Order: sequence, then structure tokens, then C-alpha cells
Amino acid sequence: MKAYQRYFEQVQSKLQIVFGQKEKIEQAADWVADCLANEGFIYTSGTGHSHIFAEEIFYRAGGFARVVAILDEALMLHKDASFSTEVERQEGYAATLLEEFPLSEKDVFIISSNSGRNTVSIEMAMIAKEKGAKVIVITNLKHTQSVTSRHPSGKRLLEIADLYFDNGGEIGDASVALEGLDFKVGATSTSTGAVILQSIMVQAAENLIQRGIVPEIFSSSNSDEGEEHNENLIVKYKGKIKGL
Repeated sequence: MKAYQRYFEQVQSKLQIVFGQKEKIEQAADWVADCLANEGFIYTSGTGHSHIFAEEIFYRAGGFARVVAILDEALMLHKDASFSTEVERQEGYAATLLEEFPLSEKDVFIISSNSGRNTVSIEMAMIAKEKGAKVIVITNLKHTQSVTSRHPSGKRLLEIADLYFDNGGEIGDASVALEGLDFKVGATSTSTGAVILQSIMVQAAENLIQRGIVPEIFSSSNSDEGEEHNENLIVKYKGKIKGL
């Protein structure tokens, strides 16, 4: 079997783990629907490659308008990737960063971290809970159970979360072993994490409609009708959502 076919099999097997978490998806969707029904915001963050998940549901066609993505350059990869690894381990960085965001008990905070061990994401979860927000975590259960926390509390992210999801990944994320290579290739966390996130969002949208609430959803700006629709939402939320 060729390497890409083995990778297909790995992704399929890990998606089965995601599909087995239906009750958690429904619970998370209820919280998101409650949040939006009460005019709260969906906050989302991740460090390193996990920042992709913050972008996955932010200003996205088919996505909720009331999403706040915490996209800090020092924690992302496009400017200084190796430096981001240092920053995500710094105590106190999250507290300073979150001063810009008025978290409250109306909100939901979704944090993605494959290892679930680094200080910034753990501190974000702690602060969000102190503010009364629901904290939902997407992590790699196999990986996080194999490591210790880098936070002084000794807690990993899943131990702080109100609800956590397992992305089904391997330790280290890469999933395909190749003869002649010491390390595996083919990470899977992006594929499975995106499915988890979008599953929560689409179910939350249905829940709101069933309550008689029409959710504010972005359309594609590259369709004629979508651009005007989106512009109205942008005008409404430009001063409330950083980065919009």
C-alpha cells in the first residue's frame, strides 16, 4: 500500500473517533447556541499550528458572525515560527493578551491544543473560567496523556476544560511510518479538529433556528448576494470584534 493510501486510512480511523463523540458535540452546540441567544461571543484560540482552528470559524462563509479569534502574531507561525514555541510556554503572557478581550459569563471559549501542555493555552482556559465563560478544548488524548504539564499548576488543558474533545491523533500528531525515516509523517489534527469545530457550529445553528432565532451567518464574499450581506455584519461588529 502506498504512503498516501495509508494516510487516508489513518485519517478515516481518526474521524471514527470524532464521530463517536456525538454527545459531546451536542453539549457543545447547546452551549454555543445559549451563548449566541444571550448575545455572547464565541472566543477561539490556539498556538502554533493550532491557531488554524481559530481562523477556521472566524469570518468564515457559513460561520457565525459573533466569533472572536485571538490571533497573536507571536503565537503564530508566519512571522517567527520557532519563537512561537518559546512564547507559548511563557507564564503570564495569556493574562496580558486577554486584557484586550472582555470575556464574560455569556461567552464560550474554544481552545485547540494538540499536546494540551503549554502554559499560554492553559492560562487562557483558567482566565476564561474565572470570567464565567464555558471552556471547550480540542486536544489529542493519546498525546496529552503521555506528557506532563508545563504550567506551574501541573494541570493539562483537558483537566481545566468544561468539555474536551479527542482529535484521535497519534503521539506527535504524525501518523505514517516510512522505512528509512526515523520520524513519522502526515499529521492528522487539522483534518479532525476542523470536523469537530464545524460539527459544533452547524448543530448550534440548527438549535438556534429551532428556538425561533435566525443566527447571523457570513456568506461567501465572492458571491454577488454574499458581499452586501457580509458588509452589513461587518459594519455592525467592526468595533466589537478585534481583527474583523
